[in-house]
Amino acid sequence: MIRPSALLMLCLTLLPMAAVARLDGPLEVTKPSKVRDLAEIRSSRTLRVLVNQSRNSSGEVQGQAIGVEYHRLRAFEQYLNGHARDGQEINLKIIPKAKDQLLAALARGEGDLVAPGELLDINTAHKIVTSDPIISDVPLWLVGVKGERRFTRLEQLSGRTLALTTGSAAADAVSQVNQKLALHKQPPIKVEWVDPTLAVEDVLEMVQAGIFHLTIVEKPIAERWSKILPKLRFDKQVAITSLGDEFWFVRQDASILRASIDRFLKTYRTPADRDVAFQRIYRRLYQVRNPLARIDRQRLEKLRPVLQKHAEEQGMDWLNLAALAFKESALDPSARNSGGPTGLMQITPSAAQRVGVNNIETLDSNVQASARYLTMIRRKFFASPKLNERERMAFVLAAYNMGPERVQGMRTEAKRRGLNPNQWFFQVERIAMEQVGMSAVGYVNSVNKYYLAFDRERESLEPVATKIASRK
Repeated sequence: MIRPSALLMLCLTLLPMAAVARLDGPLEVTKPSKVRDLAEIRSSRTLRVLVNQSRNSSGEVQGQAIGVEYHRLRAFEQYLNGHARDGQEINLKIIPKAKDQLLAALARGEGDLVAPGELLDINTAHKIVTSDPIISDVPLWLVGVKGERRFTRLEQLSGRTLALTTGSAAADAVSQVNQKLALHKQPPIKVEWVDPTLAVEDVLEMVQAGIFHLTIVEKPIAERWSKILPKLRFDKQVAITSLGDEFWFVRQDASILRASIDRFLKTYRTPADRDVAFQRIYRRLYQVRNPLARIDRQRLEKLRPVLQKHAEEQGMDWLNLAALAFKESALDPSARNSGGPTGLMQITPSAAQRVGVNNIETLDSNVQASARYLTMIRRKFFASPKLNERERMAFVLAAYNMGPERVQGMRTEAKRRGLNPNQWFFQVERIAMEQVGMSAVGYVNSVNKYYLAFDRERESLEPVATKIASRK
């Protein structure tokens, strides 16, 4: 894994090198295809929509739309069907992609339309045109957490770190400020390009928790998530110059499709109840907290030897066990659950017995059972070399939470739907959101965020002797 410290050095000037950090599952190869205009789309009866894989942009939970683009896309589907001369209905095929891959995928013909739900720069895209603006002059807001220092000018961030997702609309603005700071021999604003398993809403949640301290997002995103994350603070006085318009995108030769989109957008009005389901679903979700607060760091230091011991025996990263333990018991070995899960790892007696551990009352045996059980799931169900290690761990965690057979069934359904069955984040997790709701998705996301928080501080969490031993 690329260390955050290395990323900071690479990204101080905000060159587009952040893509080096991408750890997504293997991309499915698609041959370029000819441009499909509206006639071909009607003939195929399918409109292929490339969406930003962020849950904020394109999430759907058990039939309820929580992504900002879903209502607009469904309304466009109805608009097209209402104007069909032959009575044949068009159905949407949603194709989630990382934000920085959307326009390239459109140019290759993998979709007919891009609906990002965020600002997206078209400067480097070839033979792609925009719709009329969906939202004009979208401001960018600096986001921190209440109780910490407020800012009034972007220059005040000199020497501080912003957490940004790849493709962030803030990149150009920060780059311009860094040029000014360099002229005055002041330290630049540092950028931590976050792990690709995190979308903009994940970064906001981690800012509220204090894992990240500052980020920059579009005003509509900030306002929407402020209703879910009440500890966020928005420094609206900070003038961030990269104002832009939000568009849909089509290929240049799809002129009739583009004209239909523009006619639709002129009449479309966002429904008043658009965010009702979004707020209801997310308000019930567990929200992460900072696992490196002083008391939690002290607890982790005491638990580190036993976590490292059993992680090493199973060939695991001990911070994966630490993250799981924080999610399951808040690092409390005495935790008990009325349903049977016990101890630090909240493993059940039946699961422990499957891997040869009959007593899970002691700390050592509890961690041993969990490490063995995770390894068994990995070996039996997720050993394929087609999975990278980050995605493999996500699948293992999902299986730990709801059973490996169920997760394998979701992978099969994902493949049937044209999603990547070897990528949990934003791909197979979409099937989980539809079938079982946000519980399992939130579980994996929480453990992932705790792992990333620990991994950022790995050097301070691992004693020198351990580091030397690991190099031998």
